[in-house]
Amino acid sequence: MSRIRPTKFAHVVYRTRRFEQMLRWYQTVFDAKVQHQNPVLAFLTYDDEHHRFAFANLEILQPEGTEADCRGKIGVDHVAYTYASLIDLFENYAQLRDQGIRPYWCIHHGVTVSMYYADPDGNQMEFQVDCYGSNEEANAFMAGPHFTANPIGVEYDPEDWLARLRAGAPASEFLLRRTDEPVSPIRGSFAN
Repeated sequence: MSRIRPTKFAHVVYRTRRFEQMLRWYQTVFDAKVQHQNPVLAFLTYDDEHHRFAFANLEILQPEGTEADCRGKIGVDHVAYTYASLIDLFENYAQLRDQGIRPYWCIHHGVTVSMYYADPDGNQMEFQVDCYGSNEEANAFMAGPHFTANPIGVEYDPEDWLARLRAGAPASEFLLRRTDEPVSPIRGSFAN
């Protein structure tokens, strides 16, 4: 099978200690609008994509002077790439897995089904597929109560999903996130 590649660059996530200033700057420079914001996270867009920028507020997540401060410095957290379909995302996962490259985190964000990888230097990237057929539907989800209650998402087992997809389960079975499942224990602190 030939290599599967993403179809587009999706977004970039920044860690910052200047949360409000960063939001104002990106709103001004890109004429971006806030899609969702809480004290810890903000998602902005300048076009019809559900988000082009996200910001994590380190002042709340990792107060200066704590041990955690050493792990999460300001700057780029990750960049994201979109795949054409759920099948492409999971077949890419299988190809990479077979070469010894595995994601460190698999999560259903609600607007995307995502797999996070780190390169040898530790640079992080998200490979994702959109869950909704239109940007309007994705934007409506982000503006709704389920995203507000759980903006991070629900973890999943990529081996289980790959087996089910290869067995013929329709992609639609996976794309809509169940709203009764708990916030990711890995990154639950982002849901504040």
